[in-house]
Amino acid sequence: MHLEIRGLEKLSFRERQAVVLKESGKSQEQIAKKLHLSQSSVATLLNRAKGKGYQIVCIIPEAELGLGGYDFDEEESDS
Repeated sequence: MHLEIRGLEKLSFRERQAVVLKESGKSQEQIAKKLHLSQSSVATLLNRAKGKGYQIVCIIPEAELGLGGYDFDEEESDS
């Protein structure tokens, strides 16, 4: 699975760091430790970032969904 974060250009450097860690599954406590900030500062960064409107897009390869990676058009033409 691949995550794409759209709208990162709207965020400050620290907001980007916090968002990337959050979207990677880290807790606010873990983010705070990693960035050497208080948890309240992390919450502020994440709230500011949310207000600026970034989007997370999840890209899942066909093989991970059990679709075999072949094109559906090929399957239909064989029938």
